[in-house]
Amino acid sequence: MSTQTYEAETFRKLQPQEYLRKFLLKEVRPDGRELKQFRQTTVNLGCISTTNGSSLVRIGNTTVVCGIKAEVSVPKQTSTKEGYLVPNVELSPMCSPKFKPGPPSEHAQVLSENINRLLKSASILDLNTLCIHEGSAVWVLYADIVCVNYDGNVFDACVIGLITALSNVKLPKATFAEEEGLVKATEELLIPLNLSRLPYPATFSIFDGQYLLVDPTEVEESVAHEVITIICDEAGQICTVWKVGGISCTPKHLEKCISIARERYIEIAAIVENEEKSNNLI
Repeated sequence: MSTQTYEAETFRKLQPQEYLRKFLLKEVRPDGRELKQFRQTTVNLGCISTTNGSSLVRIGNTTVVCGIKAEVSVPKQTSTKEGYLVPNVELSPMCSPKFKPGPPSEHAQVLSENINRLLKSASILDLNTLCIHEGSAVWVLYADIVCVNYDGNVFDACVIGLITALSNVKLPKATFAEEEGLVKATEELLIPLNLSRLPYPATFSIFDGQYLLVDPTEVEESVAHEVITIICDEAGQICTVWKVGGISCTPKHLEKCISIARERYIEIAAIVENEEKSNNLI
C-alpha cells in the first residue's frame, strides 16, 4: 500500500463524514458512482437445490441468499384456511465483523420485522392458497434470508431475494386423507405460488440535508443523516415508504425518490425476467 493510499484510508476511518463530503462536492462518490447511480445488480434463481425455492442477489458487494423450505403444519383456530410465511434475516460475522456470534442482532431483528410488515401490508401472497385441508393442514413457508457479504443497502437485497425466491417456489401437490389424518404429497406435480404483487425496493440516503445518494454503501449509510426506502409494485403503486433519521425529508427529495424508485422497479423486473428466461422458467 502506497503512502498516499494509506493516508486516504486513515482519513476515511478517522473522519468518514469529511471524507465523503470531499467526494460529494465534486458530484461523485468514493466508489466512482454518480450520486443517483445504482450498483450492478444480479439475481440467480434456484441456486439451492435442497429448497422449494431460492434466490441469490448481489447489489455491488452486498450479497444475500434466500432459501424457502415448505413444511406441513396445523392452521390457527382463528384462521383455519391460512398457511404461514415466516421470514428470518441472518447477519452473521461471516458477512461483516460488525456482527457478533450469538442471538440475532438488533439490526437483523429490525430487518425481519420490516419484511414481515411488508408481506402483510402489501398482500404479496394470499395465505389461503397455502391451505391443504381447512382446519387440518396448511403449508408453512420458512424463508431464511442470509447475508453473505455486507456492504450497505442490505434491506433492498433481502426484499429482492425474498420476492424472487417466492416466485421460484414450487410446492408438491398435496391432499389430506381424513381417515388416516395424514397429508400425502406427490413430487410428480409441482405447483408454483401465485403471488398477488411483486414489490421491489429502492433505498436512498441523504447527507448534509442536500445530497441524495441512491443505493448507499455501508460507509455512506454510517454517516447518513437520513435513510429512505420506497417500495413499488408492478403497477407503479407505492407499497411502503420507510424513513430512518431525524432530519425532515423535503418534498423535492421525496418526489425525486419516488421517481427513481419507479425506474428502479423496471430495472429489477428486467433483471429477473432475463434470469427466468435463461433458466427456461417462463
